[in-house]
Amino acid sequence: MTDTPPDRLSLDPRSPHFDEAKLQRGVGIRFNGVEKTNVEEYSVSEGWIKVAAGKSRDRYGNPMLLTLKGTVEPYYERAAEGEGQADTSED
Repeated sequence: MTDTPPDRLSLDPRSPHFDEAKLQRGVGIRFNGVEKTNVEEYSVSEGWIKVAAGKSRDRYGNPMLLTLKGTVEPYYERAAEGEGQADTSED
C-alpha cells in the first residue's frame, strides 16, 4: 500500500488546503530533484511551490511568497501510526 501526501498542502491555517494531521507526520518536498525546507505551500498537479521571499512581509505581517514552477515530489518523513510496527507481544 502506498502512502502518498495530498496533491496540495499549505502551512497557513487560514488556507482551505491546510491539514494539521498530515503536517504533524512531517511532509518533505523535493523540488526539481533538490530537497527544500522552506516551502509554505505546494501543488503537485499544477507543478509549483511557494517559498518565503527573504524577510519581506506584507501589510498584514505574513511573509511575501514567491511561486516557483517545476517538478514537485512530496513525501512523508514519518510512517503513519500503526504502520511498520511489528506485533512483538507473545501470549
